[in-house]
Amino acid sequence: MAQQNGKAKPVHELRFGRIRAAIWENETQNDTRHNVTISRLYKDGEQWKDSASVGRDDLPLVAKVADEAHSWIFAESQRTRQQAAQNGSSQQQDAPF
Repeated sequence: MAQQNGKAKPVHELRFGRIRAAIWENETQNDTRHNVTISRLYKDGEQWKDSASVGRDDLPLVAKVADEAHSWIFAESQRTRQQAAQNGSSQQQDAPF
């Protein structure tokens, strides 16, 4: 997991307007798993903050950013499996659904 200033950093971020998806990598004993946090950015005075709460009009962007995060994770998993196969390493595969 990437770190910046001692804090964990997402391996990838996607943003559509005020909606952001951060993709986090978690190493397990068997393989690498990814989790996603979705947040809405807003400005409080001069400072940018984020919230897990979204409004009705944000929902289409939440769906879009979630879909893009899903696609990125599957592409990354495929790339990792291909690299492992080239290196002669065997990894447990994700369920086919």
